[in-house]
Amino acid sequence: MFKKVLKFDFSNFRGDFFGGITAGIVALPLALAFGLSSGLGPSAGLYGAIFISFFAAFFGGTPTQISGPTAPMTAVSMVFIADILSNFDGSISKSLPIILAVFLLSGLLQIVLGIVGLGKYIRYIPYPVVSGFMTAIGVIILVTQIAPTVGYYVKEDKEFVGNFKEMAKSNLLQKTLNDEITDQTLVLDDFESAIENSNNITQDDIMTEAKTLASKEASGVLGTFNVLPRILKNIDITELLLALFTIAIIYGFKRITTVVPSTLVALFVVSGFAYGFGISYRPISAIPSGLPEIQYGVFKVLDITLVAKYIFTAITLALLGAIDSLLTSIVADNMTKTIHEPNKELIGQGIGNSIGALFGGIPGAGATIRTVVNINSGGKTRLSGMIAGLLLLFILLAVGPIASKIPAAVLAGILITVGIGVMDYKGLKAIPYMPRPEVFILLVVLILSSIWNLVYAVGIGLIIASLIFMKKVGDLASESFNVFAIDKKNEEVFIKDIEGPLFFGSSSKFNETAKQIPLTVSTLVIRLNKVPYIDQSGLYALESLITDLVSKDKKVLLVGLNDQPKSLMEKVNIIPNLIPEDQIFADFKSSVHSIKKI
Repeated sequence: MFKKVLKFDFSNFRGDFFGGITAGIVALPLALAFGLSSGLGPSAGLYGAIFISFFAAFFGGTPTQISGPTAPMTAVSMVFIADILSNFDGSISKSLPIILAVFLLSGLLQIVLGIVGLGKYIRYIPYPVVSGFMTAIGVIILVTQIAPTVGYYVKEDKEFVGNFKEMAKSNLLQKTLNDEITDQTLVLDDFESAIENSNNITQDDIMTEAKTLASKEASGVLGTFNVLPRILKNIDITELLLALFTIAIIYGFKRITTVVPSTLVALFVVSGFAYGFGISYRPISAIPSGLPEIQYGVFKVLDITLVAKYIFTAITLALLGAIDSLLTSIVADNMTKTIHEPNKELIGQGIGNSIGALFGGIPGAGATIRTVVNINSGGKTRLSGMIAGLLLLFILLAVGPIASKIPAAVLAGILITVGIGVMDYKGLKAIPYMPRPEVFILLVVLILSSIWNLVYAVGIGLIIASLIFMKKVGDLASESFNVFAIDKKNEEVFIKDIEGPLFFGSSSKFNETAKQIPLTVSTLVIRLNKVPYIDQSGLYALESLITDLVSKDKKVLLVGLNDQPKSLMEKVNIIPNLIPEDQIFADFKSSVHSIKKI
């Protein structure tokens, strides 16, 4: 296994080199934009792109896959990061260890998913859930980028922040009081100490807390709509024009050529124009020069308490990254006529996300556009993904300080185009023709993801889809349950047909049709050749019927018993205690011969 990992195919080095370079160039503006959108800054996006691209390619199971921060992963991360920041006064330095610990946990979970072999099951997530989620991602990105596109930043809106000063003061006093409580009891000394400490609360402390509260109020889709009047009232024309110029180039340059990535052209042209002509604009936060450092603080907070509190978020990131990556793997297979290894791919993605988190990067997955660019540019082996990561590392080391001059509005413009592109228009166009239950699932996931919680929305969508599916299968199986006499003149021998799985969704209907068996019956033939699977509920329903008939000295014959139902019936001793082996037949014809002998 280890030798296989270290073995490289250099036969296509030229193609892999150009594929990796091209994919890395495409990844650069997106990595910066996703990092800025996440709330951790452009450098976090770049760090994630470097480590995920390199290590996911090195250990993964899709040779041409290019990995890095993606829109779905960033949208989930953005919501989670905003929630954590609100609990730490908006301080990234204080909240970063917990944020990265959850990212690390999600990467480790992906490795576990690959090791236990769950990669092949990811494909069974219903399309309406994926469609609703992807469209919600687009809605979230589009709506949340309205403010930065027009140059509005809520923390700089003194009038709006001022509305939260009283609440901020109250919160700080409450925190001071909570800090003094010992053993869940507030004694006089604690109260006096709390009063003394409250006198140390400065106006700067109050403003910091007020900005945090204001930011939380304006976060997400609903938050953006809450402050939309203020956004429209405080439009910065320069920032808006830079964003619109960026969007125009991204869409316009594609009409000229697709050889050079239009997002990269927009990034260089608009940034160069703004900087070269001395235009006053808001730059992105500084990107540190040099190699990123390992965030050892992650290990200090990674304990059972953190796992219990954020495990659902980590699971969502792990599953979303798995789905995102494996869907891209299928695209790569179709283009290259190869077959990827899903479990190995999950392990590679997990290792990439884990290492990326340790260095302060946001999580990512296999990226479809970057993978397609890699393949079209000649990439065929995992060297291409590794080269893409190394190129981004070179860019970080060589031009990191220069990249800090990029206007924030340019990245907002790039994200607007990403939001437009990520929405599932195919699924939306099909709404008038889709079955109503599937439309309902899509809309539930879309609405809940957009205005409430991405994590819970997907879970609810999966539950609804599963319930609808089980009811449908149960109804279809129930339609096949029927009882009829083998000879209308003779009501002693009856046949009971069962088609489809006999499970909890159909067991009640099975019991109802069993009541149709008349008291005159002496022999019941149960045909099971079209029953591939029986669960515990179905097994006990079948056992109840057989037990009732046997107790009345009736004979039960089983016909066409498949392996899984037979094995289960043997384990609970229905066979041979209730049904002897000589009453089990491979086909109906042989059972009829047996009946004639009776």
